[in-house]
Amino acid sequence: MKFKFVLTQQRLIALTAVFLVAFYNQTFFRKVFEIYGLAEQNIYFICSLAVFLFAAIVALITLVSSKYTTKPILAVLLVLAALASYFMDSYGAIIDEGMLQNAVETDAAEVMDLFSLRFVLYFLVLGLMPAMLILKAPVAYPPLWRSVIGKLITIAMLLVFLGALMLAFGDSYASFIREHKQIRYYTNPLTFIYASTKYVKGLAVKDELLSLQPIGEDAAIPLTDIDRELIIMVVGETARADRFSLNGYARKTNPLLEKQNVVSFGNFYSCGTSTSISVPCMFSNLGRDDFTKSKANGAENALDVLKHAGVNILWRDNNSSSKGVADRITYEDFKSSRTNPDCDAECRDAGMLSGLQDYIDSINSGDILIVLHQMGNHGPAYYKRYPKSFDIFKPTCNTNQLESCSAEEINNSYDNVILYTDYFLSEVIRLLKANTAAFEPALLYVSDHGESLGDNGLYLHGLPYRLAPDEQKHVAALMWFGDSFHVDVSAIRKKAMQRFTHDNIFHTLLGVMEVETQVYDKEKDILSGHE
Repeated sequence: MKFKFVLTQQRLIALTAVFLVAFYNQTFFRKVFEIYGLAEQNIYFICSLAVFLFAAIVALITLVSSKYTTKPILAVLLVLAALASYFMDSYGAIIDEGMLQNAVETDAAEVMDLFSLRFVLYFLVLGLMPAMLILKAPVAYPPLWRSVIGKLITIAMLLVFLGALMLAFGDSYASFIREHKQIRYYTNPLTFIYASTKYVKGLAVKDELLSLQPIGEDAAIPLTDIDRELIIMVVGETARADRFSLNGYARKTNPLLEKQNVVSFGNFYSCGTSTSISVPCMFSNLGRDDFTKSKANGAENALDVLKHAGVNILWRDNNSSSKGVADRITYEDFKSSRTNPDCDAECRDAGMLSGLQDYIDSINSGDILIVLHQMGNHGPAYYKRYPKSFDIFKPTCNTNQLESCSAEEINNSYDNVILYTDYFLSEVIRLLKANTAAFEPALLYVSDHGESLGDNGLYLHGLPYRLAPDEQKHVAALMWFGDSFHVDVSAIRKKAMQRFTHDNIFHTLLGVMEVETQVYDKEKDILSGHE
């Protein structure tokens, strides 16, 4: 395609900004209209938001533009904004630092779950095609000195204009900023530019990662503890507490577990709203308030402490990875048919139990901790997460495009996965029961985070914690103890509705393994803390 006119650099930036405001901010303006409606007195303010967004984008791009960077920056920005727009428009997602981290750490299978015709259209129509047009467009660039002066004048004028705009609608902007802070997270591309800056800055901070900080090196199992523990911890994926019939859900999603003497903790909350945060956090002794990925990566975790105490530890993974938690212990990947014998459309969680008895029999002395990391309810392709024999609740949503399914279909598919987790956990208990004579067996299950299933227009998970609804933070958690395990189950059952969080996992793991160490806090141990 040949252009019959020549653009100036600033006009190209301005046209791109208009395009971004008009076509990449559907979710932002939809949420604005939901709050303010179409009343005449609000229309002018809403229009001012569009102008404000345009001016902010122009000022930001102008700041980093030059003869050699303008086109590449605009082209990349359009592609990334198109992808951000897809996830915002389709799932109500917010592209913050945590979401970028999730994207970097995801695997090919998870990426394919998000792949759809709508995704391709967003990428091509809003991303690749306009990016190619920008790269081909003839642009006239002024001399360097004029470019610098022009850039300074443009930015100064835009800042003055933005200030005047806020003064003109002072009360409206004050109310908007104070009462509707969460909406600003949907401004595209400003939000993901800010998030990208924070993410890259975090990668650049290496001071905390220069050496691994040991913790709990004094960990030991007392000589008086002559019984061997066999603990299986199942790290669940995307399982909401309110979808377990053990917690009062009307549907029988836990028919097998209800026959076991399990203690379900109905008031359990996650550390984060994504796997990349919650999994490292639950094994860390930092607690949610002090947790950062850099701190967690720079220090040992609960598994390291147990290893110091001589516990035999095995991590089996049917998810993307352990997120760094199992870097220093035996790790086995079960996402492939090479290791997982239970694979059809994808490899099943139950396949992680294959050969596990042989592993247990091979450990002649010492306690054993086995961690099984589920694929669980990972969305949006819930229909792929369970074998066809668990297709009980119908009709189901048989696509990854959740917005094209009814609420009933989405909920049915999600609940079918909970049914499969019920089966999987019952099989874990069956394995533990078979080892009662030689061990004190116990099961600890806790999900990493929850999931939005269309509630209030939100899907999936990963919202900033302070903005995330309970559906993304209120998680399923339970424990089961073998008859030979020395614990008062009735006393623990009295705590079933006490509020617990991932902060309790570190200390509960040490407690259930009867490990003594200075980093253990009895008050945070679910088994020993006060009611």
